[in-house]
Amino acid sequence: MKRRDLFRASAGLAGSLAIANALKGCAGPEASAPSASPAAEGETAAADTEATLTVVQGGGFPNSLDLHRVGTNRPAYGVSWAIYDRLMTFGKKTLDDGSISYDYTVLEPELAESWEFAEDGMSVTFNLRQDATFHDGTPVTANDVKWSFDRAVSIGGFPTFQMKAGALENPEQFVVVDDYTFRVDFIRPDKLTMMDLAVPIPVVMNSELVKQHVTSDDPWGVEWTNNNPAGGGAYTLGEYRPNERITLVRNEEWKSGALPAIQEVIILNVPEAGNRRALLERGDVDVNFDLADKDAMELREMDDFTMVATPIENCLYCIDLHANPELGGQPNPFSDVKVRQAVAYAMPYQSIYDTAFFGQTIPMFGGESMEPQDIAWPQPYPYDTDIEQAKQLMAESSYPDGFDTTLAFDLGMQEWAEPMAVLVQESLAEIGINVTLEKVPNSNFRGILVEKSRPMIINNFGGWLNYPDYFFFYSYHGQDATFNGASYKNAEMDTLIEAALATEPGDPTYEESVKGFLEIAFEEMPRVPTVQPVLSVAMQPNVSGYQYWFHRQLDFRQLQKA
Repeated sequence: MKRRDLFRASAGLAGSLAIANALKGCAGPEASAPSASPAAEGETAAADTEATLTVVQGGGFPNSLDLHRVGTNRPAYGVSWAIYDRLMTFGKKTLDDGSISYDYTVLEPELAESWEFAEDGMSVTFNLRQDATFHDGTPVTANDVKWSFDRAVSIGGFPTFQMKAGALENPEQFVVVDDYTFRVDFIRPDKLTMMDLAVPIPVVMNSELVKQHVTSDDPWGVEWTNNNPAGGGAYTLGEYRPNERITLVRNEEWKSGALPAIQEVIILNVPEAGNRRALLERGDVDVNFDLADKDAMELREMDDFTMVATPIENCLYCIDLHANPELGGQPNPFSDVKVRQAVAYAMPYQSIYDTAFFGQTIPMFGGESMEPQDIAWPQPYPYDTDIEQAKQLMAESSYPDGFDTTLAFDLGMQEWAEPMAVLVQESLAEIGINVTLEKVPNSNFRGILVEKSRPMIINNFGGWLNYPDYFFFYSYHGQDATFNGASYKNAEMDTLIEAALATEPGDPTYEESVKGFLEIAFEEMPRVPTVQPVLSVAMQPNVSGYQYWFHRQLDFRQLQKA
């Protein structure tokens, strides 16, 4: 899709120098401004294996060390990815622009050296590395793998739902053959099962360590693992100051891959985008990750940093409209499909695209037909701004005189979510819907989303496994689906999603099923997509090796510093 010409917007960096000075003292000697890179002088830049990498990032600060905990936020995936291992990981590929991405079609060894499928295709047996140890020196065994997988499918919430997405549902599926041999029995053929074993949730934990902190009220030791690691990954935890900083130190005994080039990673909590940008420009940090769109546009024009921007696969920024008849004991206007359609027509799409995202994203509005012509995903929904059509639908609805409501958004996404929310507030007022904005702290937002307690909520879900049926499984299937912020339930849609999950792309049933659930989504509109986002990163010229990942976090293991 062609992009509009970029335009420059002025930078709002008031107060940046003060925080830069405050953080510079704790960022270590590597945080000083970089000199001209050797490559720029015609020399070959060599990776510094003793390097410290200092990072700031958008999207909030990690609020837990345990991805199995209810309410753990997305920034925590990056830390977990570094301190824990999984049985397998994904390969990598080069994109058209020359940048590096993960490759979901290729699975490579991590804790498992190899694996074999049974002749009937209904199980897979993993052969574990016999030299792998946890950070405390304890050997990693198949008993740890089973306990960790039992935990993931039993603990509830997002982890259990994620495992279920790959038909991993019961502890009985996970079998210890011997200390270094582990088997997964399949309950049905499923194209997502093997891929689902390589996403962040099925981490392998030091089971004996965690068991020391189990109680009758906390059978999986979540209270302890929330603030303490139990892994054997490429990095150990050096320091964890919630809401301030996290340091990671290279695990010199890591055997599940090539030893990382970066010895120490320092992650600083800098909530304001302008302050993160100022730290980068001053040379006080090495990487500014998940950039605000305005900063990405302007930093690219400066041409002083290494910039990478990747459209986020299988991801939409939406407004979810709670579809249940009642909410908080009161009648819920958004249960009326005409009200939801009215909101979809009243949405100020172009203004959101221009103002909240500075034209840096991919529009997901203005589709041509209510009947999908193909199964490309994401694809634009067939709505565009039409206030008169929205007013007509409101007049035909059960709420012709309008109503009062709230719109919740994540303060960790404030750079784009707040201007988007304000624009929506102004536009819906034109059709009689009076919106009060609710600003939710990033550390609480995932919990609010899971509660499904808000009438309108800005959702930014991106599916880890790159299939439309996977996205819909999480966002539309069953009212309890983790990222179904609308609490939407439609039996026909659920059946179509399940049929697609059970078949492969290229199968006529698959295409029919996908078109079927897309058409229902277009008609019912429990969520109103606005854009497909782009993940942008700015790095000092002496930093290299960046790789895009589906979990939308940095992989510190890949990075190098000259």
